[in-house]
Amino acid sequence: MKTTLNEFKVYRAEMNDKILNSGFRDFNKFFALDNKAYIDGALSSKVKELMGLVASMVLRCNDCILYHIDRSVQEGATRQEMYESFNIALIVGGSIVIPHLRFAMEQLDNILKDKNE
Repeated sequence: MKTTLNEFKVYRAEMNDKILNSGFRDFNKFFALDNKAYIDGALSSKVKELMGLVASMVLRCNDCILYHIDRSVQEGATRQEMYESFNIALIVGGSIVIPHLRFAMEQLDNILKDKNE
């Protein structure tokens, strides 16, 4: 069963809240470190999100791919920038990335369609 972007965001928020309120402080430390990695610095947030997208595709994590596509679009990434990022993932990861490239293309189309409505 496929989930929508909104369903993904709701689930992610609920589970992150559960994790961060579990009382296990090491979770909070990692989440803070992860969040800090994507803020503007010498590299823009957009570039960092695209880098996260490439890594997620190579690591074959569809949840991560969806998250970074959404964030990249929010940060202003164009379709062409996304395609070039997808291509870097394909070159680095090889043919095993192709199923995740299919997923990424579908999700990008959905996100851009929703954004333009």
